[in-house]
Parts: sequence; C-alpha cells; structure tokens
Amino acid sequence: MIPVAVNDVAFSVHAVLITLVLLFQVVIYERGSQSISKITIGIITVVWVTVGVCFFIAFPSNSWLWLVSIFNTMQVLLTSIKYIPQAVMNFKLKSTDGFCIGNVLIDFIGGISNFAQMVTQSVDQNSWVNFSGNLGKVLLSLVSLSFDIIFMCQRYVLYPSNKTPSIPMSKLNDKVKEPLIKSLNQPLATNLHAAENV
Repeated sequence: MIPVAVNDVAFSVHAVLITLVLLFQVVIYERGSQSISKITIGIITVVWVTVGVCFFIAFPSNSWLWLVSIFNTMQVLLTSIKYIPQAVMNFKLKSTDGFCIGNVLIDFIGGISNFAQMVTQSVDQNSWVNFSGNLGKVLLSLVSLSFDIIFMCQRYVLYPSNKTPSIPMSKLNDKVKEPLIKSLNQPLATNLHAAENV
C-alpha cells in the first residue's frame, strides 16, 4: 500500500502552480538591484543535475519508487535550506520587524492538520503505514513545524516587536482640530467648533 491520498497530489499540484505564478511575477515585475545569489544558482544547479542523473538511473530499471524517495529527500533538504537564512537573519538582527508571521501561523496550522490527517487515516486503516510508508511527508512536516516553532518563538518570545507610536496619543489629540470631512454647507468656523466639541 502506497499511502498517497488525493489531497497529497492536490497539495503538490497547488504548490507547483503557485510557484510558477511567483516565478512569473519575478520575471515581469521590477526587481531593482535584487538578483539571484551565486549560492542559490549553485543549489539550483546541483538539484537539477541530481534530478537528471537519478532519472537516468531509474529509467532503465523502472525504479520509480526509488526516484520518488530521492525527490522526497531533496524536498526535505530544500525546505531546510529555505528556512535557515530567515532564522539566522532574525537571530543576527535580534528582531523580526518586517517578517510576515501570518504565513508561518498558516503553515503551522497546515502541519498540525497534516499530522492529524495521517493519524486519523492510520487509526481508520488500523495500520501506521501512513507514517512509515511516506517518510518524506513526515520529515517535511517535522522540518516545517520545527522552523515554524522557531519563528514563532523569535517573534513572540525572543524578539517581540516593541514599536511605540512616534507621537504620544495625548499630543496627537491636542493637534487634531479639523474634522476629517468638511461639510460644504457649513462655514469653516462651524466645522472647527464642532470638531473641538467632539
């Protein structure tokens, strides 16, 4: 039994489509001085060469399950590589300002839901092959959840945002004398008088 459900395939197709949209946006929108780093080019080159070599090894012997396990391993490694720079940057800056925590929270909920689905299927089928037979999915979920927890700890425990308004509210209230919307029917003095009474 190969524990691959329809939702697993749908998730993968969705991820590929969203990645293609993002790559298309990279091509068409202005990037300014941003460019792809040499390290990234090196990683992409190694990945594609590995894919090609593994495909030509698997093709003659029809070792497609072996090829899928290689791809699972690559996916886990690439996910780790994807998260590490952000965690290191947050650590070096001792700040998470500008970092979108919303995506991390959504990813964390997705990872927990993924494990809940696997447990539910395992209990329903009276077999834990969903975990042992799909090691790539389990490892990917564990890596993602681990980094999600790291990012949440960085955001809410280690480096919480301590932004305060640059102008205290008491001074801000003293400076507001005009209403946001002026009536055309009333003279300016009436509008100011109404605003002062509010």
